[in-house]
Amino acid sequence: MAVLQNPGVPTPTGELVEQQVSPVNSHTEWDPLEEIIVGRLEGATIPSDHPVVTCNVPPWAGRLQGLAAGFRYPRVLVEQAQQEIDGFVGLLESLGVTVRRPDAVDHRRRFATPDWSSRGFCNTCPRDSMLVIGDEIIETPMAWPCRYFETHSYRPILKDYFRRGARWTAAPRPQLTDELFDRDFRVPEDGEPMRYILTEFEPVFDAADFVRAGRDLFVTRSNVTNAMGIDWLRRHLGPGYRIHEIESRCRTPMHIDTTFVLLAPGKVLVNPEYIDVDRLPAVLDSWDVLVAPEPEPIDERLLRVTSMCGKWLSMNVLMIDERRVIAERHHTGMLRALEKWGFEPIPCDLLHYAPFGGSFHCATLDVRRRGSLQSYFD
Repeated sequence: MAVLQNPGVPTPTGELVEQQVSPVNSHTEWDPLEEIIVGRLEGATIPSDHPVVTCNVPPWAGRLQGLAAGFRYPRVLVEQAQQEIDGFVGLLESLGVTVRRPDAVDHRRRFATPDWSSRGFCNTCPRDSMLVIGDEIIETPMAWPCRYFETHSYRPILKDYFRRGARWTAAPRPQLTDELFDRDFRVPEDGEPMRYILTEFEPVFDAADFVRAGRDLFVTRSNVTNAMGIDWLRRHLGPGYRIHEIESRCRTPMHIDTTFVLLAPGKVLVNPEYIDVDRLPAVLDSWDVLVAPEPEPIDERLLRVTSMCGKWLSMNVLMIDERRVIAERHHTGMLRALEKWGFEPIPCDLLHYAPFGGSFHCATLDVRRRGSLQSYFD
């Protein structure tokens, strides 16, 4: 084996062999950041028309998406977002963070299983398709058919990490047949019982529905994460971890990182529209619950109608460590609030990434943070 830093471990014959040290190590959302994967815009294609896609995006974007599904994104959208993501990557590197990027992919290419066919989407948001727990990267079983092979663009990176000692797991690849989707689904009105487009036919989940605090993870059930998916991860991680479900009042839930955001030990940022603080898990009783300020409105009409995200994307921040946090420059109220709460906000532009699925947290996957596995709750 390669010469590495851990003490030797005995083989069955008694020979000592040096143990590999994984390049993957991330237990929380806030330990000091050392290495990260950032998504890529090249080849981005408007996602295929499917009920699980349209039920999760704002109405205007859903109508446009249905008409333009399978076509390339307009150049005017790509160029603005590209300029901002390049600036974001430069900022991360200036902070001493190693940045990895996936391969460029032609997402217009059609692919198929025995049951259905689709074109792709993009690889802008690695946060959705992979979950890092300690030294393990888990490829997630996503519910959007157009994202079925999305992690293939990250395979050169994953294979490199595996060869260097990381654990690499893939959750069961879903069939995504009609049995997984409620054919009679409609978005529930305010006051109606919550319902989801997903059935419990098979386990599916997006990694972005989970956030990590050492031995405790928090999750929202959503239109891309079902109860069976949560249970699969709970069993996979075993008794060393606890998974707590966060109840969301969002009528179209998808991804926790605009609802419930872990900032530092003892501090969590919540969305006042989606979260009832009196119904948070009891494990959070000793934590400071910080209520997100109302986001600044988006004046740019094209961005308003093409964004795949809601207005609370202002909460989609990336922690560099327990104090420094990258946040959207446009949302000045959030920047002031973070400063008031004792953080050091670093303003950056990524507003035009919203048509491709997110902002700073969505666009990244923190692969290595300097820290060890701990429990932050009694």
